[in-house]
Amino acid sequence: MHQLDMNFSLPPRVSELADRVKAFVKDTVVPFEKDKRWTSHGPTDDLRRELNALARQAGVFAPHAPTEYGGQHLSHIGRAAVFTAAGYSMLGPVALHCAAPDEGNIHLLDVVARPDQRGRYLKPLATGEVRSCFCMTEPAPGAGSDPGQLQTTARRDGNDWVIDGEKWLITGAEGAAFAIIMAKTSGAGMEGAATMFLADMSDPAIRIERTLDTIDSSFVGGHAVVRFNGLRVPADAVLGEIGQGFRHAQVRLAPARLTHCMRWLGAAIRAQEIATEFARRRTAFGKPLGEHEGVSFMLADNAMDIHQAQLTIWHTAWLLDKGERASTESSMAKVICSEAIARVADRSLQILGGLGTTRDTVVERFYRDIRAFRIYDGPSEVHRWAIGRRIVTHGGR
Repeated sequence: MHQLDMNFSLPPRVSELADRVKAFVKDTVVPFEKDKRWTSHGPTDDLRRELNALARQAGVFAPHAPTEYGGQHLSHIGRAAVFTAAGYSMLGPVALHCAAPDEGNIHLLDVVARPDQRGRYLKPLATGEVRSCFCMTEPAPGAGSDPGQLQTTARRDGNDWVIDGEKWLITGAEGAAFAIIMAKTSGAGMEGAATMFLADMSDPAIRIERTLDTIDSSFVGGHAVVRFNGLRVPADAVLGEIGQGFRHAQVRLAPARLTHCMRWLGAAIRAQEIATEFARRRTAFGKPLGEHEGVSFMLADNAMDIHQAQLTIWHTAWLLDKGERASTESSMAKVICSEAIARVADRSLQILGGLGTTRDTVVERFYRDIRAFRIYDGPSEVHRWAIGRRIVTHGGR
C-alpha cells in the first residue's frame, strides 16, 4: 500500500493556467463545434491550424511541451488539471495541441530521442508546425491487444533498415509529417525484437491505403490503414535502442492512457452540465425532470462516477510524478475512467431523451467517441487480465 502522503495541490501558475484554459475552451472553442470543418473523420488541418492560432493568442498553446520549445513542461498532476479543462470540448485538446497521438509522441520523443532527433522531429511537433502518428497496431493476425504478435519487419541492409508491413487504426496518419513505426528486427543481433523507427510520411514507400470509417470523429486525420513497402531508412532513424521498442513504448503508453482519461473527464463534466440544465428546465408530469428520482438518481450517479474518475486520475498522476512506473495504477485508471465516463455519457443522453439522440447538443457526439475509449489504448478486458496476473504473481504490484 502507498503511504497516505498524497498532495494534489497545484502550483498557483498551474491552477491559473487551468482556469484560463477552461475559459478559453468555453468562450472560444465551443462555438467551433458547429463548424463544417469538423468532419466524420475528425477536424480538418485547416480547422486545427485556426484553433492553434487562437490558443497561441490566448497563451494556452501546448503547455505540456518542453520549455525549450515554448511549453511549460507540466507535471502529470498539472496535466490532469489542464487537460481536463481542455476536454470540456472535443476540439479543446485539438486547439491546445494536447490531443492524441501528438501529445504522447511529444512525451516519448522528449524522453527517448537523441539531440539530432529532437531538432528534426520533436521541435516541429512540439511547436505545432507538424503532426505525427504512432504506427503499432496491425490487422489480424498482427499486433493488437497482444503486441507480441507484431508482424511488421525491419531487416538490416548495409547501413540502412528496410521496413515492410501493414498497420491499421493509425490515428492521424492522413496529413502527418512523420511516423514512429514499431517493427521486429532481423540482421542486427536482436532477432525478432521490437524496435521503433522514425520515418517521414512523404516517403513514397509509405502508402495510406484508406481512411477507416469509425464510430469516433474527434482525431485530426482520422484513423488509417498504412502500408510500408520496402521503406528504407538510415541507421540513425532508430528511436532509442535496437530491440528496446516495447520498453520505450511504455514511456509513452502508461502516461498516454492517463491523458486520455483526463481529456475525456472534461467531456463527462460537460455532458453532466448539459443534462443537469435540461433536467432543471424540462417538465414532465407536473414538475421539472430533475425532481423525479429516476432522473435525479442518474445525475447523482454521474457525479459519483466523475468524482471516482478524477480521484483515480490524480492518484496515478501523483505516482508518475514521484517517478514510479505506475503500470498497474494506469491500467486501473484506464478501465475505471473509460467505463465511468461511458456511464456518464449514457445517462446524460438518456436524461436528454429524444434531444440526446440529435446533434442539437454535443452529448450525442460525446457518447459515440467515448464508446471507442473503452477499446483504444487497450480494451478493458486486457487491462483486467494484466491487473489480475500481477495480483496472482506479484501480489498486485
